[in-house]
Amino acid sequence: MSDATIPVSVLILTKNEEHDLPGCLQSVSWCDDVHVYDSGSTDRTLAIAEQHGAQVTQRTYPNSTAPFGGDESAHKNWGLRHIGFKHPWVLMLDADERTTPELLAAMREHCTEHSPAAAYRIHRRDHFMGTWIRHVTPSPFNIRLVRPDAIHFERIINPITVVHGDTLELNAHFNHFPFSKGMSHWFAKHNGYSTYEAKHILDTRQAQPRYEWRKALFSKDANERRVHQKGLYYQLPLRPLVMFLGLYVGKRGFLDGRAGFVYAVLRAIYEYMIVLKVEELEHTAR
Repeated sequence: MSDATIPVSVLILTKNEEHDLPGCLQSVSWCDDVHVYDSGSTDRTLAIAEQHGAQVTQRTYPNSTAPFGGDESAHKNWGLRHIGFKHPWVLMLDADERTTPELLAAMREHCTEHSPAAAYRIHRRDHFMGTWIRHVTPSPFNIRLVRPDAIHFERIINPITVVHGDTLELNAHFNHFPFSKGMSHWFAKHNGYSTYEAKHILDTRQAQPRYEWRKALFSKDANERRVHQKGLYYQLPLRPLVMFLGLYVGKRGFLDGRAGFVYAVLRAIYEYMIVLKVEELEHTAR
């Protein structure tokens, strides 16, 4: 089977991605059904997508300046339901991510009509300061290869993928370059994300005021288990320190050298931004 006959469509989410999109599109040149799903770019993103032969779908939010109109899950769910994909499998990517030959080989082997899976987890390799930060990243496996009618997303920011069926793992990876636009862009992006994380935390507390360790550890419902795990985590004291120690010591981020230390510090700063914004929202509400 040649690369062109891999039964996988590609969906790339964009907003003002003229810097990263060319490299992402080059890495998926093997695919005959590439879709760029844009949420209101004002730079050359759409022109670049068209130059590379990608199909463009744009969904804008004129009444909101928030990422994805303020609800990332709703944006992604709309795309999966309304974009006409050619193939039964969809590989979901961000513009700062790149496919690899190992991933192509794994998809060629597993993406068949007889596959028992509704979705596949794929190993994401994050790169920072010129190196693969192998240990310090909190979630190295991501559900990215899906049957679009078998999943949906929940949470307004940093969504959770809910799979209606079996989820298996591919023995392959894709590459991620989260600092490709520089440190200033990373801080600006996470400043926005922390605002919506704080709002989500308060909204969730009102809807689910009590969380239980028993359900967080032993619930048979994966969604319920995740809700209680997140809720309990957000109640921890000194959460930024917990994040730093969890990544740098617990996950052995120190083995990633200076990049591992800096990354763990950045994640702790992001966590502290969320803490401060939750406190600010609570004070405003009072």
